[in-house]
Amino acid sequence: MLSVQSFFDLSDFPYGNLFEPTAYAWQPLGTLKNYMDAATYPKYDRTLVGDGIPLAGHVIIHEGRALPGTEAEIVYGDTTKGRLQIRLAGKILEGASLLMAGVTLLGNRISIGRGVLVETGAMIKSPAIIGDMTEVRQGAYLRGYCLAGKRCVMGHTTEIKHSIFLNDAKAGHFAYLGDSILGNDTNLGAGTKFANLRFLPGNITIFQKESGRIDTGLKKFGAILGDTCQTGCNSVTSPGTLMAKGAILMPNATARSGYHGEKALLR
Repeated sequence: MLSVQSFFDLSDFPYGNLFEPTAYAWQPLGTLKNYMDAATYPKYDRTLVGDGIPLAGHVIIHEGRALPGTEAEIVYGDTTKGRLQIRLAGKILEGASLLMAGVTLLGNRISIGRGVLVETGAMIKSPAIIGDMTEVRQGAYLRGYCLAGKRCVMGHTTEIKHSIFLNDAKAGHFAYLGDSILGNDTNLGAGTKFANLRFLPGNITIFQKESGRIDTGLKKFGAILGDTCQTGCNSVTSPGTLMAKGAILMPNATARSGYHGEKALLR
């Protein structure tokens, strides 16, 4: 009931080896730092992508290289459907990604996948891994140890730290995610907040009817949303919230800590 495999389908997730299928669903949060610290990151041309300085112009990422985008022709199609198109010198650059002018990258451990769009005003601190066809929207703040799979949305003025997005996970608008995992095809309503720290000191515990309270070993733990979960606008999750597959948190509602079953409706 609380295992990784009961929350997520990892068959198409590019970083599935981070997860132990039979471990507790929060296991990846305890190993994410080591996993990302051990990853290999491309060495982009720092004169183009900078370090803590907003980009003066568009930069193209193609086949592991950073290229100036000043002469590029760009079709801003739906990024998550693979419709971002970049043409340079009359040639379509298959799988090219775009960092728009005004993006800020901090640190040299940042990996940008194929067909990614990072919009003006986004700030990405390393380490960060952004999967294929993911859209990082204007004003997004990635505070480090952020891992996103394919076709994700890391949204407008959304703050994310030490969190994992599985494929097609979307946090489109005004959200906060700390120490959390979004499953496949999850969607957060505008203004969703994941609280990740208790008022009282100590590790966050999860109550399970069969075995009582389980110590997660985590002092900071936001929420885990299983595949296809949704939250409504201005909803909040308490530290250590686990929503099983298909669960829904209604608008303006607060989810209590602990486990909520499949297709649960939280009001």
